[in-house]
Amino acid sequence: MNYSDDLYHPLFRTIGAIADKNGQQVFAIGGYVRDLLLNRPSKDIDIVVEGSGIELANEAAKAMRAGKVTVFKNFGTAMFRLGDLEVEFVGARKESYERGSRKPIVEDGSIEDDQKRRDFSINALALCLNHNTFGELIDPFNGIGDLHAKRIQTPLDPDITYSDDPLRMLRAVRFATQLGFQITPENLASIKRNASRLDIISNERIHTELHKIIQSDQPSVGFKLLDQCGLLERFFPEMTALKGVEWRDNVGHKDNFYHTLEVLDNVANQSESLWLRWAAILHDIAKPATKRFQKGHGWTFHGHEDRGARMVPKIFKRLKLPLDGKMKFVQKMVLLHLRPIALTKNQITDSAIRRLLFDAGDDIDQLMILCKADITSKNEARVKRYLANYEVVILQLKEVEENDQLRNFQPPVTGEEIMETFGIPPSKPIGTIKNAIKEAILEGDIPNEIAAARKLMHRIAADMGLVTVKAD
Repeated sequence: MNYSDDLYHPLFRTIGAIADKNGQQVFAIGGYVRDLLLNRPSKDIDIVVEGSGIELANEAAKAMRAGKVTVFKNFGTAMFRLGDLEVEFVGARKESYERGSRKPIVEDGSIEDDQKRRDFSINALALCLNHNTFGELIDPFNGIGDLHAKRIQTPLDPDITYSDDPLRMLRAVRFATQLGFQITPENLASIKRNASRLDIISNERIHTELHKIIQSDQPSVGFKLLDQCGLLERFFPEMTALKGVEWRDNVGHKDNFYHTLEVLDNVANQSESLWLRWAAILHDIAKPATKRFQKGHGWTFHGHEDRGARMVPKIFKRLKLPLDGKMKFVQKMVLLHLRPIALTKNQITDSAIRRLLFDAGDDIDQLMILCKADITSKNEARVKRYLANYEVVILQLKEVEENDQLRNFQPPVTGEEIMETFGIPPSKPIGTIKNAIKEAILEGDIPNEIAAARKLMHRIAADMGLVTVKAD
């Protein structure tokens, strides 16, 4: 098969001409070829040459007037950017592994050697770039057949492939999730057998693949596969602990693992935010730790939002996720995810709305996406009722916000102003006055305005025996 018409970018002909001049065989390979044949957009081009990839990169960049060539001597690779493309060059290699390490012993090799070391048959596809064979498909492992059949399988014995580099097991799940493909039964069985080998992979590498699963259109597919293969419990035992239903006195609770995946898919349908999707994953993470059975009342999970919020930093730290504002955002979403639900069950007061706005700040819209996604009941009437109640909450949030401006609330009166007004040093009365003003605003006793706040400040200070200092 020939795909020369699909290789229309002048870069490919240029690379082929340079390789011809140098007496080398050169190929486009891997993900770019796979996505080209699937009609999926791709900006990353991998080039394999039977020779020096670094030398070819330098010559190609000069010919194409591309940007700076970045060289990775330890890996024998080089790359440059050309417009919105990222082009990486490497010499054809063959690899062997020692057990206990995922760092291969690398030697120069042929295109056949290079294709054998690829993770999956669909990623071993190569297109010739030399003039006489331009666009010809090199497919020793029937990758094109697997593309058409939507199969994920390794070029060689899967036990060897997965044991050599256990990260490939996560990549199998990731590609199955992203592409809507099926992992073959032989490969699934091999992943189960080799799941413990994942322990030699760093958490940074694991969460990179996990994030690609989370950011897919239907991330639940990936999590179910990770669980089925025994991979999820290796790095995320808190999530597998959500699995199962317990019954007492003929009363059961829902399976919180599958509920969480429903919430995750619901959020994915509404938002591309990686960290809101993480909030969906972790919103009920403390339910196993807080589960109790009360006779006559059934199962309860009291305080799971607070316990869950306290679990977030530990999980992020172990998985080597960022411990900055992103983590704090997820923690806030987990802590607050029951608040809007509680509002839908009770008479909604302006005070409760103000407090929710105060606590959520600019993240209130994200919180409402999460809360609506949390409705996974099979009772259509109940879902319809909850969603209608949420619309009431959203309208009231909008009205209160327009009147009181409470997102990212800043006290109208600062601690510095209190100290200057009453001539006192940093001390407990300052916090007392500031908190009283905040509470008065949230309760609606005074408007969120400087004049009203100052008037209350003086009244509270007088009750405390503080005297205004007159300016000179």
